[in-house]
Amino acid sequence: MKKVSKLACKAQAIFSLKFLLTLAFSLFLTACSSTPKSEQSLSDPKDPLESINRPFWTFTWDYADKYVFKPASEGYVEYMPTNLRAGVHNMALNLNEPSTIINHLLQAKFTDAAKSTGRFVLNSTIGIFGFFDPASDFGWNRQQEEFGEVLGSYGVGDGPYLVVPALGPSSVREEVGDYVDRYYWPLAIIEFWPNIVRSAVLGLEARAALADQEAILKDSIDPYEFVKNAYFQNMQYKVYDGNPPVEVNAEEEENIDAYLEELEGL
Repeated sequence: MKKVSKLACKAQAIFSLKFLLTLAFSLFLTACSSTPKSEQSLSDPKDPLESINRPFWTFTWDYADKYVFKPASEGYVEYMPTNLRAGVHNMALNLNEPSTIINHLLQAKFTDAAKSTGRFVLNSTIGIFGFFDPASDFGWNRQQEEFGEVLGSYGVGDGPYLVVPALGPSSVREEVGDYVDRYYWPLAIIEFWPNIVRSAVLGLEARAALADQEAILKDSIDPYEFVKNAYFQNMQYKVYDGNPPVEVNAEEEENIDAYLEELEGL
């Protein structure tokens, strides 16, 4: 047990170091950016680290995913019994319920917090540590809420777009949120190897869920831009609980108004 505890401490230190390095590195590069105004106008302000992110994306998609994650997820889906796979996935997700409860409360979503509390209690007991999901039979559907969404609800922007090697798209706000979520109970007390298994299950299920969208990604003109735009849209969807505000492009509106005025003058 002492050896496992030491491994858990080392793992936590690695997670902390990764977060601090990612945050410091991204903020440093953003602050030190000295591209000319003409080039800045052509670049995406949400992606100031594009010159670094693109090689990371190439490594992630063309190598790590192609030769490791995709074959692993396909083998997992094919050989893992469906009921066992669903149960193990439910158990992994059930451990996120306490953090979801707190994140709901931080946004004054008391009804959602109560439902998540009921889900965790019911599924952890009658559902045998979350293997089964009897809470859904009561209409208490899973509504996972992350601390990054809490920050977004209070007006904190996404920050620079990041591509974490082998893991995929992210942002400074999401990395901060994930870092905080790891300190909620019970995630904070899970030992090293069980946490590795849990992360592997979630990763395999997440990759398997992308199988239907894989063809769309391959057919896109620029997969990097496609994934980045989809990421930010998904984040906005989550922050606003499925009802994001309609964004109006002022420049496009002015061009349309000018065009309409020209038509009226004909």
